[in-house]
Amino acid sequence: MRRLLTTVLCLFLLCRLADAQSGGDYVIGAQDVLSITVFDQPDLGGKYAVELDGSFSFPLVGRVKAGGMTIREFEGDLKARLADGYFRNPQITVAVEQYRSQRVFVTGEVRNPGSYALTGDMTLIEALARAGSTTQNASDEVLVVRGRGQNQAAPPDAGDGETIRINLQQLQSGDAAVLNLDLRDGDTIYVARAELTYVLGQVKNPGSYPIRSDTTVLQALSLAGGVTPTGAMNRTRIIRSTDGTKTEIKAKLTDTVQPGDTIMVPERFF
Repeated sequence: MRRLLTTVLCLFLLCRLADAQSGGDYVIGAQDVLSITVFDQPDLGGKYAVELDGSFSFPLVGRVKAGGMTIREFEGDLKARLADGYFRNPQITVAVEQYRSQRVFVTGEVRNPGSYALTGDMTLIEALARAGSTTQNASDEVLVVRGRGQNQAAPPDAGDGETIRINLQQLQSGDAAVLNLDLRDGDTIYVARAELTYVLGQVKNPGSYPIRSDTTVLQALSLAGGVTPTGAMNRTRIIRSTDGTKTEIKAKLTDTVQPGDTIMVPERFF
């Protein structure tokens, strides 16, 4: 299942790459590098770094302000400046060559946690792909925390910010509302660690294993390598603690496992 999510993330990232490079609604910020092309005027085109005050020098028109404007707005502004006494109906394209001003933070159970440039209209699934996808210990819940300011990672329990909860199974199923969640500057994406269940007794690899909300007894046994030849699968028990009281339940293979459960496979009688 994790491999499927990784494949979906990578394919989505490839499909989005071209759109992210143009990103007409992207708001330009300091230290972004813009690639500007003026049709029939190759000497004017090139790469221009936006300085800390949001401006940079452009041939003929001098200092231009780009910071705080979207790509489309800046294209229109630069076109108007060049049309004012220099060219008749100039054709201009602007794209972001390097995104440096806006960032998102990806933490928790991902392969490469860290800070990533917010490229164009980057979505949640693209940010997870850039962080190498989720680890095998990830739960089926992702938190997007926002409202803590730019360039500062927000903790998962940030009380004064907006928290959006996303289910990884929705990502896997291609839920449009989740796939199209646009990220904002300063967002923190937190992939929670999965809850554990314990599989003991006559299994090949006894121990603790991460589970998801829909993990069944059969799946938990599979995580432990399956039942040994001496195991009595038909007498498998679940030991569950509820409000400090332990109960023992005869398990069906289709039963859903709960966090903290201990699945015990006894030795069969000969």
